[in-house]
Amino acid sequence: MALRKRTRKSSVQLNLSWSGKTELVGLVLEVVPCAASYLYPQYTVGLHAWFLNQVRQSDPRLSAYLHDSQSEKPFTISGLEGSLLSTGKNLHLQADETYRWYITVLSPSVIPWLAQWVQELPEIIELRNAPLIIRAAEIALAPTTYKDLLEASRTSPTTKLKLSFVSPTSFRRKKHHFPLPVPNNLFHSYLRRWNDFSGINFEQEEFLAWVDECVLIQRHRLESIKVTAGKKGSVTGFTGAIELGLSANASEQPEFEQLFYALGQFAPYCGTGHKTTFGLGQTRLGWLEEDKEPVSSTQTILAQRIAELTEVFLRQRKRTGGTRAKDIAETWATILARRELGESLQAIATDLEMPYQTVKTYAKLARRALADSN
Repeated sequence: MALRKRTRKSSVQLNLSWSGKTELVGLVLEVVPCAASYLYPQYTVGLHAWFLNQVRQSDPRLSAYLHDSQSEKPFTISGLEGSLLSTGKNLHLQADETYRWYITVLSPSVIPWLAQWVQELPEIIELRNAPLIIRAAEIALAPTTYKDLLEASRTSPTTKLKLSFVSPTSFRRKKHHFPLPVPNNLFHSYLRRWNDFSGINFEQEEFLAWVDECVLIQRHRLESIKVTAGKKGSVTGFTGAIELGLSANASEQPEFEQLFYALGQFAPYCGTGHKTTFGLGQTRLGWLEEDKEPVSSTQTILAQRIAELTEVFLRQRKRTGGTRAKDIAETWATILARRELGESLQAIATDLEMPYQTVKTYAKLARRALADSN
């Protein structure tokens, strides 16, 4: 589907619209840098903040819900798809390169805001030190409803489900990262979001027992990679593709078989695993391993350094235990690793949404703790 090119006249009103019954949709924006510039490795934090700020400007209550909600997040964003070259401690954006940025919404409560926003898209995405011009916009995932996804899966044209994970993907399991697309983890991830937003709820325990019994991995091609995880910390994730099938007795529970295919169609809208609002877990239908988003060496180096420092600080705090110790260790590690890459304390404080003086204090404490460990 051809992208609608933006002009000065069309920048005010774009012909991107959908039915008032729509509950899910995916968009892709074509963007170009204002000039050759450099991105910091955790730039998806900036994209996340920019998107929430767009919501806040027109609907502060909705923005607060998107930002603070402890339930499933009703949107996803991707990183920039295109040529991102590692240059020293940063990523190089080429002036003549076009990049693609994906946004999906999976909640009926957010769709009305999105429908209004796309009619008056801003000219510029204000990303720190690297503003991006929005040149085109298109629907990437068809507007639909949960009921339509379920009905369309009543008679699936295939007995297989192929999914590609085009950005690093990971799950939380027993308080640790779990970088494998085990069917139970996949469908637990999808069903949580489905039950949260669809209004068509399924019993989680019974369905996942059926998944364990009936969903088979028929082939896969995967690789693991360590990346930064949202605002702080790091995660070991996987990219690649997987093909799933069903056992002979799967059809004994036709409602779960139907849900299996519906959740497969739902996956590109909701993403897979955690941190999907920071670019992780981007998922596509089909075997599309060659389309995976590149992860730069700079991003990997930062993630590995954060992981190393987190372990150092955790060992020093092992007597306190619990999630608080890990949270503090990850925060210190993120601040110190980003300072080592040359980022300013003010920029780090903005991304972490923490007071500047707190970040400055944490940086000093982290340096002191690191020195004490040597």
